[in-house]
Amino acid sequence: MSRDQNAGRSHSMKIDNSSIERVEEFKYLGTTLTNRNSIQEEIKSRLKLSIACYYSVQKLLSSSLLSKNLKIKICRTIILPVVLYGGETWSLTLREERRLRVFENRVLRKVFGPERNEVAGKWRKFHN
Repeated sequence: MSRDQNAGRSHSMKIDNSSIERVEEFKYLGTTLTNRNSIQEEIKSRLKLSIACYYSVQKLLSSSLLSKNLKIKICRTIILPVVLYGGETWSLTLREERRLRVFENRVLRKVFGPERNEVAGKWRKFHN
């Protein structure tokens, strides 16, 4: 992969009589690199992987035998690292940052279920 004005053209490079194909994207150490330096596809693939990770531990997270604190620790040690691997090099837009936050909140809602907090319950009683 190269990042230059000819990136749209698909030709190969020769180094020491070896032909190297030019590609638009490839995976390196688990991170997808693109010739457009776009992070959106990487975030999309990270979210898909972390959803699969969530479903692999879903029974554990929905167990009533585990405390809320332990479930949060499981999410932080198993699911979030899958999403955020390589994230220290990302320069996020607000939209991408929001997508990651929405994902985290969705996982936490799935873990804790449809519980209501006291304020919402009191508000509902007062207005009904």
